[in-house]
This record gives sequence, structure tokens and C-alpha cells, in this order.
Amino acid sequence: GKTTTLRAIAGLVRPEEGRVELGGRVVYDSAVHISVPVHRRQVGYLTQQYHLFPHLNVAGNIAYGLPDRRQPEARGKVERLAKILRLEGLEDRYTWQLSGGQQQRVAIARGLGMEPKIMLFDEGTSAHDAEMVKEVLDIMKTLALSGMTMMVITHEMGFAKEVADRIIFMEEGQIVEQGTPTHFFENPTADRTKPFLSQIL
Repeated sequence: GKTTTLRAIAGLVRPEEGRVELGGRVVYDSAVHISVPVHRRQVGYLTQQYHLFPHLNVAGNIAYGLPDRRQPEARGKVERLAKILRLEGLEDRYTWQLSGGQQQRVAIARGLGMEPKIMLFDEGTSAHDAEMVKEVLDIMKTLALSGMTMMVITHEMGFAKEVADRIIFMEEGQIVEQGTPTHFFENPTADRTKPFLSQIL
């Protein structure tokens, strides 16, 4: 249910019932037939597959997310995003010339270029080795410290404990436990949470 939840927030699936709010704004409500289109939700979504365009270089992929990509100021925005995501010097390379971690950073930069109010990350570290996991987590920490609102699906409990404001533990589409990191790690109340934490910590 975790990925489905992110897809519903992004507008890629329509729940059979319920409501989705982003920043106090209703973007989906099954009862009154409200469904704001994907491109108007101001949501950046990084899936497990990055969906980069192989015919575009790094700069082209980043620019694709910019609302004003055809304007002269777009180049400066691409350069700024490349610097933030440590992609300087790689702007002319094609995606197939990049490492997996570099490709992920391009995907994040493209998502940020959309100027989202929230970034969604679906298992951003699931398929990486330890060194790449650290690199990706460091970038996500930087985004969190910059004030970017993020919703992250992760099994990296150390990262969640350090960065999260709120943790939601889900199983089979149901919320089992939710609360602050202190509550979740030190004082969980759900019977399912305790054995889960004992196995992974």
C-alpha cells in the first residue's frame, strides 16, 4: 500500500473512495468528484525507475521538469540544480553514460525543477550498494534541511530516525503505527511494531 499511497498523492491513480489534501488544498475527493490533474498538483515524484530520457543529456533531462524550460532563464536554473545535486561537469553527458547514483540525482534534479511543494521518494535506496545508499541519503538529508517537504518510503531506519518529523509504519495497506521518531523507536504501542523494530535494529 505504500507505493499506491504515493501514486494517489501524485495523481497517478484514483482511489475508489477518500480524499487527498496537499497543504490544506483538496486535490482529490471521490465524494464530490474533485480530481486535480497531475501537472497542477505541484508534486515531484521519484519512482524506483527513474524514467530518464535517453535521447537527452543531463541538462536536457533536468530542464524537462522546468515550467519555463523554453525561456532564457532556464539555463541558470539548470546550472543551479546541477550544483545542488553535485552534477556539475556532467551536463553534456547522456544518461547511459552515468552511474546509477548519478542517474538518480538527475531524476531528483528534474523533480525539483518542477518547483514542487512536496517531493515523493519511493524506495530511493532499494537497489543500491552501501556507498551509493549513503550518497543518496546525504542528498535527501540536504533537501530536508533546506526545508523541502518530503514523503519517503524507506527501510533505512537510521535515516528515518535522524531526518523524519513523522513516521508511518504500514503493512498490507493499513497504517499500523504513526508518530514522531521518538514515539516510534522508543515507545511504540502497536503489537506489530515491536517485533519489527527488534528484527531490524
